[in-house]
Amino acid sequence: MLDFLKPPIQTFQDFFLLAGRALRTLPRRPHYGDDISLQMDMIGVGSVPIVLLVGFFSGAVMALQMSRALAQYGATGQVGQIVAITLVRELGPVLTSLLVAGRVGSGIASELGSMKVTEQIDAMRALGTDPVQKLVKPRLTATAFTLPLLTIIADFVGMVGGYLMAVPVLSLTTGAQYWNNAYRSLEYNDITQGLLKPFLFAIIIALVGCYYGLRTTGGTQGVGRATTQAVVVASIWIFVTNLMVTRIFVNL
Repeated sequence: MLDFLKPPIQTFQDFFLLAGRALRTLPRRPHYGDDISLQMDMIGVGSVPIVLLVGFFSGAVMALQMSRALAQYGATGQVGQIVAITLVRELGPVLTSLLVAGRVGSGIASELGSMKVTEQIDAMRALGTDPVQKLVKPRLTATAFTLPLLTIIADFVGMVGGYLMAVPVLSLTTGAQYWNNAYRSLEYNDITQGLLKPFLFAIIIALVGCYYGLRTTGGTQGVGRATTQAVVVASIWIFVTNLMVTRIFVNL
């Protein structure tokens, strides 16, 4: 009667088994430093242009949207505070992570899925190499290191976009007041929240991409299916985790 619950429960269990194996390999040698550096370049440096673009326009649109509401209350000088808090707490981590999930999570799933269907992973096991340590560990380490840095870049560029929209374009406030309010509005709670979220999101993106890549079956169609599942599942878990972390910090 409850057979329909077996597949999702099995998937959930297998995912946490993979996560546990991946975390246990982190302190073990070999660390595959060259692979980690390569993944950092592909994940971090490769994602910078799109993060800059989205971060800038997010800040600019936020300042533009808030201009009318703030003008009604004569509080246009607070635009810097609103842009800074919204970007650092929510929009910066979530938007950056969704972009990385679409770009990197899909790439990880398709790459490992192609290796799986062409039996490269089986050959790796036959040679005595642990696929989790060789394939999952570098991607997990690189994503967890680079995504918070990408989020910092997105936050700063978003504030610059908000500044350009609020000061030169709309003349809502002065540049000094904008940056002063943005700086004073941020507390340690906000910064901690803004850095913890992308770190957790990075773990989710890397592990979900690796999980669906390593369990790919069915040839090239299976690779496409695994890629789609990785992006969708990672995006959903980003929103779920964001809600849980926000709830914790709101209570603090």
